[in-house]
Amino acid sequence: MKDYFLKSFEKSISTKENCIDKGFDELNQIAEEIFKSINNKGKLLLCGNGGSCADAQHLAAELIVRLRSSHNRNPLPAISLAMDSSTMTACGNDYGFDNIFQRSLEAIGNKNDCLLAISTSGNSKNILLAIKAAKKIGMKVFAFLGGNGGECKKYCDISYVVPSQDTAAIQEVHITIGHALIESVEDKIIDAQLKDQ
Repeated sequence: MKDYFLKSFEKSISTKENCIDKGFDELNQIAEEIFKSINNKGKLLLCGNGGSCADAQHLAAELIVRLRSSHNRNPLPAISLAMDSSTMTACGNDYGFDNIFQRSLEAIGNKNDCLLAISTSGNSKNILLAIKAAKKIGMKVFAFLGGNGGECKKYCDISYVVPSQDTAAIQEVHITIGHALIESVEDKIIDAQLKDQ
């Protein structure tokens, strides 16, 4: 009998080891830019489809509430562009599914904000349109991607591309690096607050 669980763990471990070999320079840069944005009264906007949408909402919640119970801090401004079901279905019905993130971003985004787009393929049209809209506003744009980065990589200021073609393995790395990113931003914010005291 095939051991699906062992195979899944081995694939996840292998993909993460490839990421360690690749290094994390881009992620450190993204963390620094998100910190600068929040410290400058900006906010982090996030978007993704399917599992990546869940990751976007998950990471927004970690910033608004907290990631680590040992780190009490003020809430940090983050919004998932997967708005309430009424907004998303109205936009999908009136303007088409491709515009659901772009429309929300144009409504609430400004040049002090930054966008974190999450896509395993890097080719989702609604993500690409959100990225282009953010660039037009003057926002910094970051992405967690997979494969070769797809079209989205061309328009991002900084992107981290997981070296894999496997959707599940890419998503597992995305949430791992997402948690590490939030930890880094949290620590930078707390350090800055301590310096101001």
